[in-house]
Amino acid sequence: MPAKNMLFRLGIFLSLFLLNPIPSQSAVSSIDLGSEWFKVAVVNLKPGQPPISIAINEMSKRKTPSLVAFHSGSRLIGEEASGIVARYPNKVYSHLRDLISKPFSHVSKTLESLYLSYDISPEESRNVAVFKTENGNFTAEELVAMLFKYALGLAEAHTRGTPVKDAVVTVPPYMGVAERKGLLVAAELAGINVLALVNEHSGAALQYGIDKDFSNGSRHVIFYDMGAGSTYAALVYFSAYNTKEFGKTVSANQFQVKDVRWDAELGGEHMELRLVEHFADEFNKQVGNGVDIRKSPKAMAKLKKQVKRTKEILSANTAAPISVESIYDDRDFRSSITREKFEELCADLWEKALVPLKEVLTHSGLKIEDIYAVELIGGATRVPKLQAKLQEFLGRKELDRHLDSDEAITLGASLHAANISDGIKLNRKLGMIDGSPYGYVIEVDGPDLPKDESTKQLTIPRMKKLPSKMFRSIVHKKDFDVSLAYESDDFLPPGTTSRTFAQYAVSGLTDASEKYASRNLSAPVKANLHFSLSSSGIFSLDRADAVIEITEWVEVPLKNLTVDNSTSASVNTSTESGPTSTEESDEKLNTDTVNSNTSDPGTNDSSTISPVTEKKLKKRTFRVPLKIDEKTTGPGAPLSKESFSEAKSKLEALDKKDEERRRTAELKNSLEGYIYDTRDKLESGDFVKISTSQERQSFIEKLDEVQEWLYTDGEDASATQFQEHLDKLKAIGDPIFFRHKELTARPAASDHARKYLNEVQQIVRGWETNKSWLPKGKIDEVQNEAEKVKKWLNQKEAEQKDTPGSDKPAFTSEEVYVKVFDLQDKVNKVNKIPKPKPKVEKPLKNETENSKEKADTTKSSSEEGTSQKEQTATETEKASADEKSDHDEL
Repeated sequence: MPAKNMLFRLGIFLSLFLLNPIPSQSAVSSIDLGSEWFKVAVVNLKPGQPPISIAINEMSKRKTPSLVAFHSGSRLIGEEASGIVARYPNKVYSHLRDLISKPFSHVSKTLESLYLSYDISPEESRNVAVFKTENGNFTAEELVAMLFKYALGLAEAHTRGTPVKDAVVTVPPYMGVAERKGLLVAAELAGINVLALVNEHSGAALQYGIDKDFSNGSRHVIFYDMGAGSTYAALVYFSAYNTKEFGKTVSANQFQVKDVRWDAELGGEHMELRLVEHFADEFNKQVGNGVDIRKSPKAMAKLKKQVKRTKEILSANTAAPISVESIYDDRDFRSSITREKFEELCADLWEKALVPLKEVLTHSGLKIEDIYAVELIGGATRVPKLQAKLQEFLGRKELDRHLDSDEAITLGASLHAANISDGIKLNRKLGMIDGSPYGYVIEVDGPDLPKDESTKQLTIPRMKKLPSKMFRSIVHKKDFDVSLAYESDDFLPPGTTSRTFAQYAVSGLTDASEKYASRNLSAPVKANLHFSLSSSGIFSLDRADAVIEITEWVEVPLKNLTVDNSTSASVNTSTESGPTSTEESDEKLNTDTVNSNTSDPGTNDSSTISPVTEKKLKKRTFRVPLKIDEKTTGPGAPLSKESFSEAKSKLEALDKKDEERRRTAELKNSLEGYIYDTRDKLESGDFVKISTSQERQSFIEKLDEVQEWLYTDGEDASATQFQEHLDKLKAIGDPIFFRHKELTARPAASDHARKYLNEVQQIVRGWETNKSWLPKGKIDEVQNEAEKVKKWLNQKEAEQKDTPGSDKPAFTSEEVYVKVFDLQDKVNKVNKIPKPKPKVEKPLKNETENSKEKADTTKSSSEEGTSQKEQTATETEKASADEKSDHDEL
């Protein structure tokens, strides 16, 4: 019973311990990479910091432009790149997420539609676009890796020292397998461990449901997202289920993505392009003479930048102006537009915007009244006309905007990162069941394989749960190929020209079949193919093996043996004590019989024993691993190890160069700031007291000399050169600034020392009154040390009065504090000497009692010794008797 009570109490303790959150020193992040912007959220359970928050950039903004630029030999990312986009549009690379792992022809068409004239060329091995920059040639994966590395830096700066390597990256639902693999490669190049790619609508659903209770009723919610370049509508079902937690039944929330539909070529940017075309026509008409500013990348970049502002103004006003300085050939452009005209220009887009919403409702079989809410996310949903069209279609006066349209996806993805991370666990959880946006087909091709349903199958239907595993078997005995393809030609990722996105060669089946061909096959040779649909939505062939079944005659022990009476006793004994398995028992019987026959070679064996084994047909199965070689071509082809290493080296070289550039800029600013600050200080009255006019003049001349170098040869100087000039100036200025600091620091230290010397005298008097047990020698040591400090201070202050301010000080404030600290240490040691405890004397016993007690003690010891001797003798006699008894028995 006590043991049970102890276990019960231990169980309660562990339960309480597990309920308490344990502060984590690790952090995870989420990266919401969009066409125009990216956001970073961080989950960090470090005390004193919010558990989930948005990381800000160097401009203290919560979102950062998805831009990479190369200018004057430097790489610029985010806000820095945005600052030069109007002047150098050909050097600033945008829409990188939408260009990753895309065919060259699609990239060219996309850039042309956006009036982006980058210098690109096709890569021979994968037919992707290579962007030619002044710092080298880069693929979209490498440029995205630069954005990821920058985002990782924002996350680590936000955590203030806590490392961040794990992240969840959001993706639009229409992104295909090749593009998702490309994002993972980009993240790996950036040094990020991607826990999972999560669909954007799932991130929004997590943020929506994390603080709600669905135990009182389930609900259908549609998340409608129109961003810069795309639009989608996702139908999500929120519900609750019962589960066990610490022995109790509790209600847990979950959601399941039922469907998602999209238009990957409709977004806020397409509305802006309508305005761009309108104003371009207007400017061309004003100038005349056949001028077309569309042929000028710089003019179009300036116009697009101003159009974005005009569209934002129209969201809150019925009219908006536009003004572009020196848009073309030193001409300015000024105009205006009404909201009504803007809506007219985009007339066809409003109906297209409703298509994803209508398709979700049609395919789900739900009616509008069955939908609990239609949550709007994405920046383009702020356009009044779009909101009006949605209200009209839904028949609702108010739209649901409970989520932050810019940050909901990022924050929701960070919750997912925390839930699947090993380093961080949150108390609040929401079960997530996402589905594959695409259906997938597998096709097997090889010698003697027919083209029928057995070789081409729909393996993954749309909205299949993520992640999932499955396998397929084919009856074949030769090597073959496997292709993975999208389900339909009408449902492909943007820019995809072929349904097939992966190809594999499976080998080893021919050799395995030939190896076992001479055996008695009980079934045709077949190959098992094992596929997986990862949590990131990537469908792949993971492994394959050959399955070969043969039937052979094998010898097995007989189950019934006939023996004569001479061995019956032995057999019975073996059967009773032997194994329960029939075959194992027979083997034991055989062994016992042989032992009986061979124990006495001279005995005549008159018994008749039947054979101990018999032959039986037995089925055996062999599994032989098969080799899988990926043969995927085009943009979806995997990077070779050599290409990956080369890309990694290029990015590391750029990182190193950027770090040197930052260090150079910091040192240049430090040098420039030191020159200006020092010149101002030398002209103040206090510096006159601690320096000579000749010293100040000489220092000013040196400052002028370095300043002249800074604005001439120093423009292209290295960090080392800036550091050298700064060190030379500080070698001259530090002694002057030190004397200036001591003007106030030294008197303050002296005042502090004299106050403490007075306190020491009061402390000593208190000892003499209240602590009489303190040794007089220790008290004298304190008084002598205090007197020494006082004499030293008087002497140094006298010397300082005779020392010119421009000379080295007779003493420093630091020397004063050191002496005071030493004296304080001695005072504290004496003050801690404890009061001695009073001595307690034990009462003395009389001589008669002492003698009697001594005699009793001696007698007791004597009796105990005799008893031990007797016991030893008894044990010795007993051992001898036992030894004799054993000998007699033998």
